[in-house]
Amino acid sequence: MIEFKNVSKSFWTGTRRKVILDQASFRIELGRSMGILAPNGTGKSTLINMMAGLEKPDEGQIIRSSRISFPLGFMGGVNPAHSAAENARFVARLYGLDADYVESFCRYLVAIEEYFDMPIATYSSGMRARFTFSLLLALDFDIYLIDEGMPGTTDAAFNQRAGQILQQRLKTATVVIVSHQADILEKFCRTAAVLRDGKLHMFDSLGSAKLMYQYDQ
Repeated sequence: MIEFKNVSKSFWTGTRRKVILDQASFRIELGRSMGILAPNGTGKSTLINMMAGLEKPDEGQIIRSSRISFPLGFMGGVNPAHSAAENARFVARLYGLDADYVESFCRYLVAIEEYFDMPIATYSSGMRARFTFSLLLALDFDIYLIDEGMPGTTDAAFNQRAGQILQQRLKTATVVIVSHQADILEKFCRTAAVLRDGKLHMFDSLGSAKLMYQYDQ
């Protein structure tokens, strides 16, 4: 479970204070994968980073009682000077997992052949996205956090493999996807919320959330 209690978060842009959350209270339960709709620039990444514990609220309390992943695309803990193989083994040790398993899982899923043993700094943005997504799926979490859905890659084979594994994870884990596009959420979420005016408005269905979100556009 992830619970926000009267959480506030804002940033000073140089000309005004941008409010992300204003005394927001909500709960994400295990077994209820959720999509969160929010336009670009409203704080989607900040919200998901707060869920992961990467950013702290200005006020309020965030309670985490489950194993929660880092957000998809987050490169913290990944050293670009090291290869994907080295990084996979290092992260596996951080989480107390079998390094051989995590390396082989990522190597299979990413399928970049000899590049897997080369420094990540030499990778294209698409290759880096595929690696971080494979690393996310290799680890064992109760709640997976995904910012903007599947990684930006034109590799159809990777998208199919990763999508199938993510669907398997949904059988035993919960997924939270934050996006500005409703169609990204349809494959994985039945409940949804809309981030608007510093509040997270929760709905029992994605359809209801879409109605509010489309009205705001």
